[in-house]
Amino acid sequence: MTETDEFTARKATASAWFSELRDRIVGAFEALEDGFEGPGAPGRFEVTPTTRTGPAGEDQGGGKMSVMRGGRVFEKVGVNISTVWGTLAPRAQAAMAARGVPGMAEDPRFWASGISLVAHMQNPHTPAVHMNTRMFWTPGAWWFGGGADLNPCIEYSEDTAHFHVTLKQACDAHDPDYYPRFKAWADEYFFVPHRGRARGVGGIFYDDLNTGGALSDSWDKDFAFTRDVGAAFLPAFVPVTERRLGTPATTDDRETQLIHRGLYAEYNLVYDRGTKFGLETGHNADAVLMSLPPVAKWP
Repeated sequence: MTETDEFTARKATASAWFSELRDRIVGAFEALEDGFEGPGAPGRFEVTPTTRTGPAGEDQGGGKMSVMRGGRVFEKVGVNISTVWGTLAPRAQAAMAARGVPGMAEDPRFWASGISLVAHMQNPHTPAVHMNTRMFWTPGAWWFGGGADLNPCIEYSEDTAHFHVTLKQACDAHDPDYYPRFKAWADEYFFVPHRGRARGVGGIFYDDLNTGGALSDSWDKDFAFTRDVGAAFLPAFVPVTERRLGTPATTDDRETQLIHRGLYAEYNLVYDRGTKFGLETGHNADAVLMSLPPVAKWP
């Protein structure tokens, strides 16, 4: 198998995994809706295909945008997958080159696949959450990235501990250095400088993961880790959700939730790398901005 053929197969493998993970999460979230005796009908995801087209109208991939609104448990949750390719625009090329990606000036083609999830909850005592894992390829490099972070407006220390312990177990199965390193990275990445505070209680974040350094030396190893990060999401988040679903919420709790959502929106619009990349590369704007909360307030 040539190197090109090998990476064609690896791209397909990664893309298929992100699709499988999406199906697992959508099923688990709809089961949460069915299992909670709240007002109204249990929520269901609406699935919309997304497409990316090139300058001449050529097919450059796409994906699925799956969004649930107004459920018993989830006020709004999106679980998006995409597999796209094409040529990076000059600003994106410059950003990649600044990160050390070789060959951008000579050959700015790219391929990217991943899953992105953001959930905003009905009950203020149930934390919002984000998860993303992805693979990126250019002719000169490839890497994995992703992570997950918990965003409660009312923090419970046992929920924070459970979320972090579950992610730590996934990391420790691959490298004991991963969790402390990726937790510190998340603490830095999910910080809101203009507010002087974190947007939540953290989790893990990693990018540019190619531990072999060469074109294909560590792909299987790094993909296995990325799979396990994605697979750890439901065990990290669902028990926390189930624990808080029946907690009574006051109007003050709702006010706290809406103001915290304003902080979340500020971060995603001003700092989030994925939001910037998605909009600059011409991906479906509704899918890119799926992370924004349905309702928010500012003090």
